[in-house]
Amino acid sequence: MLGKNRLIFPGEKVLLAWSGGPSSSSMVWQVLEGLSQDSAKRLRFVPGAIFVDEGAAFGKSLEERSKTLAEVKPILQATGLPWHVVALEEVFSLPPSVLRCSAQEPAGSEGAYKAAVDSFLQQQHVLGAGGGPGPTQGKEQPPQPRLDPPSLASPPAAAQTEALSQLFCSVRTLTAKEELLQTLRTHLILHMARAHGYSKVMTGDSCTRLAIKLMTNLALGRGAFLAWDTGFSDERHGDVVVVRPMRDHTLKEIAFYNRLFSVPSVFTPAVDTKAPEKASIHRLMEAFILRLQTQFPSTVSTVYRTSEKLVKAPRDGPAAGDSSPCCLLCMCALDVDAADSATAFGAQTSSRLSQMQPPTPLTETRTPLGSCCSPGVGRVQGCGQGACRREDPQACIEEQLCYSCRVNMKDLPSLDPLPPYILAEAQLRTQRAWVLQEIRDCLIEDSDDEAGQS
Repeated sequence: MLGKNRLIFPGEKVLLAWSGGPSSSSMVWQVLEGLSQDSAKRLRFVPGAIFVDEGAAFGKSLEERSKTLAEVKPILQATGLPWHVVALEEVFSLPPSVLRCSAQEPAGSEGAYKAAVDSFLQQQHVLGAGGGPGPTQGKEQPPQPRLDPPSLASPPAAAQTEALSQLFCSVRTLTAKEELLQTLRTHLILHMARAHGYSKVMTGDSCTRLAIKLMTNLALGRGAFLAWDTGFSDERHGDVVVVRPMRDHTLKEIAFYNRLFSVPSVFTPAVDTKAPEKASIHRLMEAFILRLQTQFPSTVSTVYRTSEKLVKAPRDGPAAGDSSPCCLLCMCALDVDAADSATAFGAQTSSRLSQMQPPTPLTETRTPLGSCCSPGVGRVQGCGQGACRREDPQACIEEQLCYSCRVNMKDLPSLDPLPPYILAEAQLRTQRAWVLQEIRDCLIEDSDDEAGQS
């Protein structure tokens, strides 16, 4: 997969997202095999590993989490890679900049990839002919990468643990909990990758898991983002690209591989562990796909091959471009548009109508000239301008979410338990939009004719 796509260049730092499960464990083991000197097609990047402790989201005690970490750390130490163990509670200390798409470097062509490989091999040959390892040879050779000091998982602050537990306890449905957990985990891994200089993140999503995810995202209203959610690479974050090298392997193949090569793994309960089949959309779709797979063995491969045909096409119209707004949570392009999305517009209108206040007498609805909305209409309804949008936190965040994230946010009664970086970024975006709206009349924009003449 890596050789066919040629996305990771020699010497590039890659962060391996290891959850302890069989799929991500197989990914780490195959990377170690590819880094060995005996491999015919040796990998030439510099990997590191990260493990996210999500025990606080499930209500696990500190003793249970300590037992899990006691099993995780020896495996990470045995890999010989730089490794980091972080707690999910650290999302409450993330900066708002984690939600901003940094500038992405242009993708290198096939000729650039070959030139990079030739240059890397030439450096290896020069260092090898110098007689003995030089001071930089250990840094240049991927089989023996320079190990950064590992990030030991110190006990998280009690306030952060309580805040994370309160957040997940306030979510009404298991579907919204799973989506929120995935979002926070992605933000945390993205921040760690940027903080330690990793430009790529590898995840252990298998073919079976991606087939289930594709059908689940369709049911959740994320059809516009399937190419990013299930493709080989995900460039939505800009400077950090998410790569899924295990997407050609089914769970059955991974299980046989781990059994034959004695790949160690750690069982960590998930938020849907022991949940009934109809507890969430994720569990229902997983049971449906796996049950269909037992009767028709080509089900997973058929769904997977369909996902390969999806193309990441930019949206047409004024929303397209690098400056187009992105979702506050999943960081995809906003797909809520009244002009081409009747479903999203209808859901948004229904939500606003349900929150409107009862009508007041005609004498009380008169407002002075210059007021943006009447008191009889709720703040969420309003006119969509000025103080209305800035004074209502719910509307402030809702207007910056895609359709799927808006639906999930309905299961969160209050915005107070959300991590501060999400609220801060939402407020900053709203203030910028308000300032831009205020000075729009003062901006001078060249027309097409004037631009062509100049």
